[in-house]
Amino acid sequence: MATLLLRLAGPLQAWGSDSKYETRKTGREPTKSGVVGLLAAALGIRRDEPEKLAPLNRLRFAVRADREGKFLSDFQIAKGQKTQYVTYRHYLSDAVFLVGLESADLSFLHSLEEALRAPAFPLFLGRRSCPPTLPLCLGVREGGLLDVLRAEPSLASKEGKTPPESFRIVVDTEPSAPGAVPRQDLPLSFSPLHRQYGYRAVEELRQDAADRLETEHDPFSELY
Repeated sequence: MATLLLRLAGPLQAWGSDSKYETRKTGREPTKSGVVGLLAAALGIRRDEPEKLAPLNRLRFAVRADREGKFLSDFQIAKGQKTQYVTYRHYLSDAVFLVGLESADLSFLHSLEEALRAPAFPLFLGRRSCPPTLPLCLGVREGGLLDVLRAEPSLASKEGKTPPESFRIVVDTEPSAPGAVPRQDLPLSFSPLHRQYGYRAVEELRQDAADRLETEHDPFSELY
């Protein structure tokens, strides 16, 4: 097995899985559907090509929250022909996540790495208003998903604050596993005419933060 690592960081992120109507929510960490969408954009897969999503959906997926972001909300006034209404947008501010994608197909992971370094379409952290800072792709590591995530040094600096005692990891698991929770977060189609999402099972774990290394992270550094 091998694991492709991504660093998802930026001033704002938005990872909604149950947003409807005038309110667009965000989860606490990146969704699999959002990351699959990011990979699809890098590969040049269009929204009307759902059959090309299957290899991406088969990747085992996990997120390590190196820095839990703060929730922010914004609003916009939308105007129709006769009425106007308020829409709300929720974001994560200054969050840093380590994402792992596991596969036995090493060549496929390297093709994803190459696409992320020279993407066909612009890449976003959930919404177009949320560009990522660099580096986005950290490369391919030998080993299983959880082993690689646990071994990778922390991406977030302490910035004078008390470091967390543990990191939160959300990982794909079997539906029958203890602690498994279903999420409707498996993208079957990104077509704006008929978006479809299946279910996946996830488990939340905790990792001791002792003896982790730190690297500096400035969320605005790539925007200067």
